Amino acid sequence: MNTRRRLIRTGAAAAALSLGTLSATACGNDAGTSDGGKVDVVAAFYPMEYLAEQIGGEHVSVRNLTKPGAEPHDLELSPRETGQLSEADLVVYLKGLQPAVDEAVEQSEVEHTAEATSFTTLKEHGSDVHGEDGHDHGEEGHDEHDHDHEGHDHDHADTGGDPHVWLDPVRYAQIAKGVGKKLGEADPDHKSTYDRKAKALVKRLEALDSRFERGLKERTSDTFVTTHAAFGYLADRYKLHEEAVSGIDPESEPSASRMKELHAVAKEDDVSTVFFEDNASDKTARTLANDLDLKTGVLSPLESVKNPKKQDYFSVMEQNLSALRTALGAR
Repeated sequence: MNTRRRLIRTGAAAAALSLGTLSATACGNDAGTSDGGKVDVVAAFYPMEYLAEQIGGEHVSVRNLTKPGAEPHDLELSPRETGQLSEADLVVYLKGLQPAVDEAVEQSEVEHTAEATSFTTLKEHGSDVHGEDGHDHGEEGHDEHDHDHEGHDHDHADTGGDPHVWLDPVRYAQIAKGVGKKLGEADPDHKSTYDRKAKALVKRLEALDSRFERGLKERTSDTFVTTHAAFGYLADRYKLHEEAVSGIDPESEPSASRMKELHAVAKEDDVSTVFFEDNASDKTARTLANDLDLKTGVLSPLESVKNPKKQDYFSVMEQNLSALRTALGAR
């Protein structure tokens, strides 16, 4: 009798394992810790994926909900994808950027999450593209280097805070610390490794911050024009002035009065370049640039990268720095 019960249990376990394997194969990703015992991490979009991969290393299997080159804001999840979140060991996301992910995380009741806005602070940017708040030339300075925001869940998503925090290396480093901590909670056996890798990544981000500060220090102009108000944190950090054609929403259309205002700003602030995103249309940027006889250039909001094998966070940020140096006449 006992032998028969053991056989039944063994058969049931094998069937469950087989079904789990088929389910994981069908979606193209391993669920749970089936991938050789690795920690299953689900990342909402590229900057969160990059942190998980860099800090988790060989101990994690990371799957990104947003495909390379896709627009994160537009992400939709199937019921099956939503259900699979409950099987993840850790979900890394940024509340307020992707409503579908926020809802899926809430529905899944996944045990471990690393929510980016709980590790840093958010600000309002781009809500007024008419320039009333535009000349905020770095009110925070660089004092945030010494601030550790871990454990403070500010929940700025509900107040409309700008989500593009990863474009400020200092804030991104704060999030890196938080992700490292949450990985350690999800996988205590490798906590020391995650701590070490998170510290190493923070040092790289601090060095990147120093390169931006030095590279943009001596410039002939403070103002840059973009089609999408994604660079408010970067502008604050390095005492620049971002003028955006549209607000935080990249799909919003500029009004005729806004375009007229940008004409005046470009002339007054000696703007040389109108930037557009690498994953978006350059039509608006070229129209404005042609009207004012200006150049166009690419400034990446790093919401995704088209080719993760050839690009990463640091390489794209270096390209952004080079583009800004040229546009602002930095020496």
